[in-house]
Amino acid sequence: MPSSQAVIFDVDGVLVDSYHAHYQSWQLVCREHGLEMTLDQFVATFGRTSREIIVELWSDKFATPAKVAQLDDRKEELFRDILRRDFPHMDGAADLIDNLQRSGFRLAVGSSGPPDNVNLVLDQLQRRSAFQGVVTALDVQRGKPDPQVFLLGARRVDVPPQRCVVIEDAPAGVAAAHAAGMKCIAIVSTGRVRESLQAADLTVDSLRELDAPRIAAVLERS
Repeated sequence: MPSSQAVIFDVDGVLVDSYHAHYQSWQLVCREHGLEMTLDQFVATFGRTSREIIVELWSDKFATPAKVAQLDDRKEELFRDILRRDFPHMDGAADLIDNLQRSGFRLAVGSSGPPDNVNLVLDQLQRRSAFQGVVTALDVQRGKPDPQVFLLGARRVDVPPQRCVVIEDAPAGVAAAHAAGMKCIAIVSTGRVRESLQAADLTVDSLRELDAPRIAAVLERS
């Protein structure tokens, strides 16, 4: 497999099954600050950045960027504590990374999560060295569905966007991949429904359904 092909992985819902850990960390930080987040609110905002969620739900209590950042940092700290105690890896993630690496794909991460979160996941999977490019929230000014995160990932692995496949679990991520001129494979992760991912070039229920030849076939679709 020539190195002029790349796979860009999202993190939450793709490399780590983080749905329940995110909900639990929101509940913990709400308890600390006398706030409330209902399950419906969590479902409606899942996949957006923590700062966006804080501004939407509690702008009356956290009116300044500094206060928003303080709550955001605490929520993500609690989230990482949960992952360290019990890491919910996505089934097949490590094997797929190994398969793609052996087949010559260049690999990148394109995530709207904080660097500490992304690095923790890569370390827990013991696959940090497999990735030639890592893009996190600190690297971009615009979140998905803007394509910035994936375009930067392609530049970091030195592969043209049209030779990149993104693996995502969220509709906004699928839209961002296509806006970047890339193919997109969607996985139906916890908290997602297949119907919301119909725009993807391929939708799977498990990373075990993927390997280098199948991803290469998606890349060659017109």
